This record gives sequence, C-alpha cells and structure tokens, in this order.
Amino acid sequence: MARMAGTPGTPRVLRAMNDRAALDLLLEHGTLSRTRIGKLTGLSKPTASQLLARLESAGLVLATGTTAGRPGPNAQLYSVNPAAAHVAGLDVNPERIRAAVADITGRTVGSFRLPTPQRKAGSAVENVVRALDGAVKAAGLSRSDLHRVVIGTPGAFDPSTGRLRYASHLPGWHSTALLDELAAALPMPLEYDNDVNLAAVAEQRIGAAREHEDFVLLWNEEGIGAAIVIGGRLHRGWTGGAGEVGFLPVPGTPLVRNVTKANNGGFQELAGCNAVITIARELGLEIPEGTQPDAATELLARAAARHQDGTDGPTGPYPELLARCATGTAVGLASLVAVLDPELIVLSGNVLVAGGEPLRALIQSELAELAVPRPRLVLGTVQLHPVLSGALESALATTRDEVFDTSR
Repeated sequence: MARMAGTPGTPRVLRAMNDRAALDLLLEHGTLSRTRIGKLTGLSKPTASQLLARLESAGLVLATGTTAGRPGPNAQLYSVNPAAAHVAGLDVNPERIRAAVADITGRTVGSFRLPTPQRKAGSAVENVVRALDGAVKAAGLSRSDLHRVVIGTPGAFDPSTGRLRYASHLPGWHSTALLDELAAALPMPLEYDNDVNLAAVAEQRIGAAREHEDFVLLWNEEGIGAAIVIGGRLHRGWTGGAGEVGFLPVPGTPLVRNVTKANNGGFQELAGCNAVITIARELGLEIPEGTQPDAATELLARAAARHQDGTDGPTGPYPELLARCATGTAVGLASLVAVLDPELIVLSGNVLVAGGEPLRALIQSELAELAVPRPRLVLGTVQLHPVLSGALESALATTRDEVFDTSR
C-alpha cells in the first residue's frame, strides 16, 4: 500500500485505507453493490455509502447498472472507473518492440508491434517512441494520458553507470546517455527492468506463482535467464545481473571465458535453444525452418505431442530429445536450487513451455536426483507475451498506489 499522509489511526488515514480496500475489491470482482462492499469490508451501510460517494466524486468509481433480475429490490452496482489512469508497457528484443496500453483495471486497450531489423533499425529512442505512439494511437489516447511506462529489455541497466549490461546482442542500447535521452523524449515516469524479471512479475501477480513468496522463474527463448523472488520481492543484485544464468558454468560444457565478449556461457550451451537444435541434429531429426528459438520451440512441441499421444513409446529420437533437454535444464537448475532453496520453480519462455507437461515432469525427476532441496516445478500460465504482461502489471501496481491514495 502507498505511504499515506497523516497520523496512523486518524479518520483521514482510516478513510483512505477503507477506500483502497473497496477499490481492490472492485478490481477483483469487477462490479459490486453497496451492500456487498459493506459485507466484504465490514463497513456499515451508511459508511459504505459515504465511501462510494467519495470515490465516485473523485472519479475513481462509476455507477454501472443495477442487479435487475435478482430477487429483492434492484441494487446499484459500482465498478472502478477504467479512465482513472492509463499505463504502458514495452517488451524490447533485437527483432521487434511490442507495446501495449492498459487502463487502470488492467484491461489492454491498445497494442502495437514495431519490427526492428538491424539493417533498417533506427535509434533506440526513435524506436521506443514509435512503438509507444503506435499503442497509444490504437488505444485512442495521447501520450499525456499515460501515468507511467515500464520498458523491459534483455540484460539490466547498471544503476551506477546507466549502461545496459549483459545484453551485447541488443544494438543501439548501450550508450550511457540513453536513459536521459529516453526521459527527454517521453516526459512521464519511466521505469526499466530485465525482461525475465517482468515475466516473473506477471506470474507472481496473475499467473502460476500467485501467493508464493520465494520462487525462481527459468526462462528459455533466445537465451536462458532466471528471475529470483525472495520474500515476495525481486532480487536484482548489485549491478542488476542477478539471474543471468545463461553465463553459469555447468558440467558437460567447455569452460567459457570472457563471457561478456562471447555473450554466452555454459548453461546456454547445455540447455538453450541452440542446444535443442544440436541435440536434434545428432538424433537425425529434421530441423524446422526459422530462427533458433522458433525451431527449438517447434521441435519440443512435436516431441511433447508425440509423447502425449503415445506415438513413439519410451524410445526413439523424440523421447531422447526430451530426456536430454530435461537433463541439461536440471543440471543448471541444481546450482540455483543449492543456493536459493526456492519453494517453487516456474518454467517459462516458448522453448520450455513447448515441451509441456512431458518435459516438466522429466526435469522434475532429474532435479530430484541432482539436488537435495526438491522445489515444485510448474509451467508458466502467462503464455501470451509474458514480458509485456509483466511490464503492464508493474506499471499498474505503482500507478494504483498513487491514484488510489485518497489521503493526499
């Protein structure tokens, strides 16, 4: 909850706490009557009526209809005013920028995808502005309507230098002046976070990690990465590099030196999308066309489908592909589990999710033999643009604290 002005326990602060409780209930339920809000909050009918009148006057709730058709007198229904605030999220990678705008209820009201091929890409600032403007236009809004923007990128911005680290493959994003230039071009509150961290935010708020305070999200798409949540909070590390596990030295791969120049590491070589394709070639499987992540995703999806319909039985190239990918993934996870002992591990990113339940079960079994702690493994449930979803959820959390604070 946002910090509230005034002395704890004063009527002003208590009113603000009740207001926020009612707003959170309306976000959860969509619409509620005055009587229902009173029962859920423990407030009397007169107090609930005063609360709703206050919130309606502040533009935070709307009267949205009645309970017609139910037994008894019709009751007025209320909902959060979706126009009370809007936020935007951006998901950046070397090939494209996805942008979306959501209203304060969390509903996406506009989206835009900007391809950024390296040979034609403009500057990072120009591309961010174009992508954001595209989403704002699709939402029928203007930039001035946005309360906050959250941008997700590979790597992390070093808080001491402002330079993007751990992402040498993202062209145009490594100037120390970049954050100042973005702030000048977009004069609204801007936040930046690692893309995998934002995928974890999405899973924590609306996905598989809800109600979990300690978990690791393992991501596998273009690269392998992890997000670490301890005590309900993301752990980012001193330079923002916590979770850059693609660089982790692991058994079964040559020791990679000068990893920042190579932009590679042992765990990536053992279990990344490139490893899936290498294993498939060794097994004589046909490699699908497309990028490495797309080809690896298709291969594991085929393997999972054949496993589920019993096409191959326990042997054959596709079962072997699943087994070897599971072992490679479990080897890297064993190091994380030994240090962090998380309650839960969420498997996310297209490559891992494509393997589905067959791959998850194999990784769980392998990890049980490689590590003493035995966290539960689950597949991520936010599978449609999880990084973008996390950016919006992050922006919404801060914006709701600001806009819903009626003690100001």
